Amino acid sequence: MVKINSVMHGSPADLSGVKSGDILVEINGHGIKDVLDYMYYAADTEITIKLERNSKPLTINISKDEYDDLGLEFETFLMDQKQSCSNKCVFCFIDQMPPGMRETLYFKDDDARLSFLQGNYVTLTNMKQEDIDRIIEMKLNINVSVHTTNPELRVKMMNNRFAGEKLKFIRQLAENGIKLNCQIVCCPGLNDGDELRRSLTDLGELMPNVTSMAVVPVGLTKFREGLFPLVSFTKETAGETIDIIEEFQQIFLKKFGTRTVFPSDEFYLIAERELPPMEAYEDFSQYENGVGMLRSLIDEFEKALDMAEWEGGERCVSIATGYSPFNTISMLAQMAEKRFPLLKCNVYRIRNDFFGETITVTGLITAQDLIAQLKGKELGEELLISSSMLRRDSDVFLDDLTVEDVEREIKVRIKSTNSDGYELLDAIMGVTY
Repeated sequence: MVKINSVMHGSPADLSGVKSGDILVEINGHGIKDVLDYMYYAADTEITIKLERNSKPLTINISKDEYDDLGLEFETFLMDQKQSCSNKCVFCFIDQMPPGMRETLYFKDDDARLSFLQGNYVTLTNMKQEDIDRIIEMKLNINVSVHTTNPELRVKMMNNRFAGEKLKFIRQLAENGIKLNCQIVCCPGLNDGDELRRSLTDLGELMPNVTSMAVVPVGLTKFREGLFPLVSFTKETAGETIDIIEEFQQIFLKKFGTRTVFPSDEFYLIAERELPPMEAYEDFSQYENGVGMLRSLIDEFEKALDMAEWEGGERCVSIATGYSPFNTISMLAQMAEKRFPLLKCNVYRIRNDFFGETITVTGLITAQDLIAQLKGKELGEELLISSSMLRRDSDVFLDDLTVEDVEREIKVRIKSTNSDGYELLDAIMGVTY
């Protein structure tokens, strides 16, 4: 049962007499406890809903087009509270953050509903058999943080005594036709090498319902006092990991016609190896895990550059980026300068003093580091930053300073861009729509 906060004007529910404050009890005979129940059972064209109004039962029949929303709004998006993580993973980034940041950054979610709705990855350690049964009934695909298929090692890595036995859910879901995208956060000396081979072999046995796997390197900040001793990947160990993954890519490609498993771009940067060609990423199924982002950016930028026409006079612009993608962004800037002689594009590599120099990705750059390292530099008309530095749909950095705060300190306008080659070139050229 869930309380209805409001009813959208003119919606099927509104036209049928549902009111804010009503308690939603059932849809077509099924109890409703959260957004998954609501979305699944409300998809039919003929709906019978049972409500409570002023503590009295009420039944309302509604006719609508298939998949049209009933128009009910609830206190929270999930119609429930987020499920927090019950693990204490040895590699957890949240445990490596400094004190004093905004409270929401310390919340660890491990909520399967967010996997279906927003693409989050879950460990399954929060789940019971009834949850798995519901996923199978609803035919909901899911993103799973596996990390290792060795039960004992999974318990050790997640600091959760149930982590190993919950691996059975992965097989159960796959055997019932549920499609799974999987990820492995790889830690040198723990789940790399032969343990990685074991995990890829075990997950490969569940193909084709294991549809993709991403392997990403562990990220280590300077705030690890008292935490499990981990080391970062080196050029050598990153190369060895790539070799294992590419070996399995060929096995899967021969057997299933798809590579299925992919190393994140960061592995190639650490190993100082050339990125694979576009076709090696297939349908970019693990793009959000940093797999193929740079290759896609390069190819899009080159295509955009071929079509672009320069308009106007001289222009000077700057880009701030992390250490990892610095060489790639510099290459793109040089290509643009070569094509357009009136353009000057400076690229600045920002050291991550906030989290520590071992953090080299652009998305974890803070406003404080931008200000400290860019003050007094030649920035031109605009400073371009990646939108990944900002909180979603806002202008706030991880350290709670805003774009306006940085602009005031470095005395130049800031423009954020997505990881898109066309958009990046437009921003460099000053094209607006």
